[in-house]
Amino acid sequence: MIGEGSHFLIERFTNDHPAAPDGIAVIGTDGDSGFVQHYYDSRGVNRVYQMSLDDDVWRVWRLAPGFSQRYTGTVSDDGTRIAGAWEKSADGTTWELDFHLDYNKLA
Repeated sequence: MIGEGSHFLIERFTNDHPAAPDGIAVIGTDGDSGFVQHYYDSRGVNRVYQMSLDDDVWRVWRLAPGFSQRYTGTVSDDGTRIAGAWEKSADGTTWELDFHLDYNKLA
């Protein structure tokens, strides 16, 4: 339940590529276990990811039967860029590159 004292971040994203969806993610804390991201996109996909940020490395992941995903991005020294990539796995053990994704601070 979101109430007084709750803290969360809303990320909205759009894509110019016709195969990539637009969407929204809500990021917050998950008790003592760290951060959690609730993801929703224009295809009707919704997923829940775990997140961590340690030593300028941002990790986002979900382990799900048949389709696991993980993102690892490194924050630049000046904090204006996160450079990383998404990987996917059908069995949760063997991983392959899905796509590169970098974030740039605009303002």
